[in-house]
Amino acid sequence: MKRLIVNADDFGFTRDVNAGIVEAHTKGILTATTLMANGDAFDDAVRLAGEHPTLDIGVHFVLVGGRSLVSGAALPKDVPALVRAVYGGKLDLYGELAAQAAKVRAAGLKPLHADTHKHTHLLAPVCRAVRIVAEEFGIRFLRRPLDLDLPFRAPLATRLTNFLVRDRARAMDLSPFRVTNHFAGFALTGRYGTRDLQALFAGLPEGVTELMTHPGHCTPELMNAPTRLKQSRAAELAALCDPLTRAALDENHIQLTRYQDL
Repeated sequence: MKRLIVNADDFGFTRDVNAGIVEAHTKGILTATTLMANGDAFDDAVRLAGEHPTLDIGVHFVLVGGRSLVSGAALPKDVPALVRAVYGGKLDLYGELAAQAAKVRAAGLKPLHADTHKHTHLLAPVCRAVRIVAEEFGIRFLRRPLDLDLPFRAPLATRLTNFLVRDRARAMDLSPFRVTNHFAGFALTGRYGTRDLQALFAGLPEGVTELMTHPGHCTPELMNAPTRLKQSRAAELAALCDPLTRAALDENHIQLTRYQDL
């Protein structure tokens, strides 16, 4: 059996991203999302989650960008800055991640799955802290960002980065947590359309695959937000809601599912 979880990262980032995620769920193939506890639109996301109980909500742990829930200070601005902060002992990883998980739980949500913004749990110290917090909060699934070999032409820089990420992802110690059999979306992020999803589905292997997505509406709110993914979110939303995309699932005998259904 081929089963597919279509997960949207960045729930809670901006209100237009939130609206796009909900639309991808109600009108498209999206089945799950992960929530940023320190996102500017967190309260809006919690409200939408309550209105759409079939949307599977997890935690999107954030250590890059935005503000700390513990100190209120700005978190490292990028991954190199995070590496310096982590190995320089300047960031309380456990405290920050626990505060984020606690905020999600306090909002009345019971997340069963989690991932990290910018895949920062590829760093061993972050991975250890994520595992400790996940166990304490009853999170059972963690993401292993080991991208499938996709029939898709990404830029050389993306392919080189993906090669390094895949190598690190293979070495990740995520026990005793569950992971999907496969993962897709790293090379696709910000540059796919309906035809690319059709090609992905045609070659999808047996088992459970998580497809990472970043849909959203691109309004002035998103345009002014600190992210490289802007207009591409609207393009992803269109692809996820395209009837041809859903038809490709049926043609390839792929069943949509959620973490809570596994």
